[in-house]
Amino acid sequence: MSVKKIFLIVLLLLVAVLIGIGLYKMFIGAKPAAKIPYQPPAPITPGVLPPSGARTTTGAGVPAGAILPSAGFMVQTSTPAGFYKAEPVTQISADYAVYPSLNQTGGFRYYNAADGKFYDIRNGKITPLSDQVFYNASNVTWAKNRDIVVIEYPDQSKIIYNFETEKQVTLPKHWSEFSFSPEGKEIAAKSIGLAPENRWLVTTRDDGTGTKTIEPMGNNADRVLVDWSPSRQAVAFSRTGEPLGAERQEILLVGLNGENFKSLVVEGENFLPKWSTTGKKLLYSVDSSRTDFNPELWISDAYGDRIGDNRQTLKLNTWADKCAFASDDALYCAVPKELPQGAGMARDIANGLADELYKIDLRTGLKTVVPLGGDYNITNISFDAAKSALYFTDLNKSGVFESKL
Repeated sequence: MSVKKIFLIVLLLLVAVLIGIGLYKMFIGAKPAAKIPYQPPAPITPGVLPPSGARTTTGAGVPAGAILPSAGFMVQTSTPAGFYKAEPVTQISADYAVYPSLNQTGGFRYYNAADGKFYDIRNGKITPLSDQVFYNASNVTWAKNRDIVVIEYPDQSKIIYNFETEKQVTLPKHWSEFSFSPEGKEIAAKSIGLAPENRWLVTTRDDGTGTKTIEPMGNNADRVLVDWSPSRQAVAFSRTGEPLGAERQEILLVGLNGENFKSLVVEGENFLPKWSTTGKKLLYSVDSSRTDFNPELWISDAYGDRIGDNRQTLKLNTWADKCAFASDDALYCAVPKELPQGAGMARDIANGLADELYKIDLRTGLKTVVPLGGDYNITNISFDAAKSALYFTDLNKSGVFESKL
């Protein structure tokens, strides 16, 4: 064997030995890592902001349980003069209550979809308005201060039922969108004939007689909203004003005698109105790209020559029908705690969201949180001035609820 071959063999053996020593030190001969003794965190000094990663529930100047107001809101944590302190919400009826309404002469009325009867709640007692059963009502419109209703059915049948006299009147099937006059003795509606020239805004008496045509609607029937004002000045709104550009519209007020009222300019689409107790002011909600297409509340004068005056946003994102006037200067509104973008155009995506309840002083703009003591998705809200109480139903719960203020 040559010297060169012997040298190569020895070199290979030496390399193998060195590799073996290295592997031994790596996997077997390594020293264990030194343990770091535990040290408790430094105590947080009261009144000093905690370091990153730590938090505290109290601090100097912030009482425990206090809630910081959202941007744009002035939230009262005490009860100022003229404002009510709410008691916990109570359920005053467990019925499947739909189409509720507060009778301005006393009592809260509703239709029980489970048994087809109408009920009245007075002084904590639930009483049927009649033994008459009205199965499968698809819509109900109440008079404000009388126990009289327009009942609609899935087959397009419509009737007026007077619980005071227990008399029933049949209305034409092609009538729709009913609204009672302030005293409850007349009804306004749309009469939708097959031809555009036979589509009218009409009124009739509570016994179905004395029908009058008010204004022709033609091809614009879907742009008319029937809503009789408490002042009797207007019987409907019409979105047929002059075009004002993107996301602005002119709303016309329709009177009983062809009056040429001032118009109302609104900053958005999906106009939804709510009259004040006297009809002198109008609350409404609209949505636009400015609000991420979520509803926004506005208030405006709405009577006589002052229609459209003092128009201003309330900076609350909710719908006008989730509000109730306590007076021309005070308002209660259920405001979703959060709204997904586009809720103004597709309201169903907000179903199930919990509300906060606010009282708004329309003279000062002050917004006061009214505690509810639980999560509610408020619908059909009414204010009873005589009892200083709010009544409402919940989108996700059966029954009628009361909040004493």
